[in-house]
Amino acid sequence: MTAHSRAIHSNQPGPHQDLARRVERSLQHAWRKPVADHTREAFAQAKDWLAARPRRPLMLDAGCGVGLSTRRLANAHPDCAVIGVDRSGDRLSREHGEPPDNALLLRADLVDLWRLALAAGWQPRQHYLLYPNPYPKSVHLKMRWHGHPVFPVIPALGGRLELRSNWALYVEEFALALHQATGIQAAVEAFDPGETPLTPFEDKYRRSGQTLWRLVAELPHRPELLPG
Repeated sequence: MTAHSRAIHSNQPGPHQDLARRVERSLQHAWRKPVADHTREAFAQAKDWLAARPRRPLMLDAGCGVGLSTRRLANAHPDCAVIGVDRSGDRLSREHGEPPDNALLLRADLVDLWRLALAAGWQPRQHYLLYPNPYPKSVHLKMRWHGHPVFPVIPALGGRLELRSNWALYVEEFALALHQATGIQAAVEAFDPGETPLTPFEDKYRRSGQTLWRLVAELPHRPELLPG
């Protein structure tokens, strides 16, 4: 069975020339945007849910979409508490069955939830960024996670960070930003999820014959990465 998914096209021939400047700015200037009330409420719910599972290591599925990846990660790691976060209530409401007891789906803004998680001392064992919106136009660099002012919070949380994308340049840029922020060099590699893709996008891209890319980095918990 095949699928038809268009490959990503961009007007960038390589990593964005403004990437290093944007990363440096995020490392020097704290992002002060107020946290949305609905995300504060969702985070309070997550804290209560985690408190009821005190001995389970935390896994974050950031930008989980319809939540299939959260369910699959929870089933594959029954010893962990898996929290899937997406800003779209519509996506999260798609019927894919009741999540396992060790999985929680949250409607929240990731840029706010990440900041609240770091402030609360959360230290995920694993942190997934699965197929984020690539924003391939060069003018949209600031909308990619590595070009966003919140970027330092992602490595500051620590844990085993795994980014997957069907656009190699996105992963390459993220690796450059990660090295600039932490000094850690993470390899960018092509990979094949086989017959067990984590997300519907991963399944669609694989069946379309597209190459999938990933970055994996073991990161220490470093709240001091954030500017004061």
